[in-house]
Amino acid sequence: MTLREIARLIDHALLHPAMTDDEIVRGCELARQYEVKAVCVKPYAIPVAKEILKNCPVAICAVVGFPHGSSSAGAKLRECQDALSAGANEIDVVINIGKAISGAYDYVKEELRPLNRVCARTASPLKVIFENDFLNDAQIIELCKVCNDVNVAFVKTSTGFGFVKQPGGDYNYKGATEHQVRLMRQHTALHIGIKASGGIRTLDDVLKFKALGCMRFGTSATFGILEEAKKRGYV
Repeated sequence: MTLREIARLIDHALLHPAMTDDEIVRGCELARQYEVKAVCVKPYAIPVAKEILKNCPVAICAVVGFPHGSSSAGAKLRECQDALSAGANEIDVVINIGKAISGAYDYVKEELRPLNRVCARTASPLKVIFENDFLNDAQIIELCKVCNDVNVAFVKTSTGFGFVKQPGGDYNYKGATEHQVRLMRQHTALHIGIKASGGIRTLDDVLKFKALGCMRFGTSATFGILEEAKKRGYV
């Protein structure tokens, strides 16, 4: 692989709730410098990203229903339409996690169908975030089946903000895990991509999950990953 090929696997994440306007600008400039695949932004930041990234190959990915997926289906659809109208080229949407855990997979499917149709009109990939930390294997498998039926572009492991209450009372998350990525690859149609996100911090993380079939990586550690690739001789 070349350095550019590694960069083109990355969706550079600018999603922390406390991120300032200046940090968003600098993040978009970093994405432009390395020509990553996409910059992942909150919907209000689309115009800024569009201005900085004009005339370069970096896509603008907007999040919808982020980070907890609890908006109504109609609100998610309107948010998706607004994001695409504002200049987004890709959409990452969080499923209704509580509905999935409740076994209401038809709800999840019917929530995703109109989003996928809207994205398809402009050839904008829809990436569906499961938030695996909340889910067991059987639920992940069922969600893969839902995404196969809807024929989305990608399934995605995590938001990076899916903090689960631990036995000691604190909150933490695992993000992408090898076991869950293998499970998603096994039960998702081969033409549907896998995006690993949550805890992707190093070049070794990228290479490990790519070997498991991931085609995209959501991370805020883009600079460190690509600088490490340079040090290892990727050109």
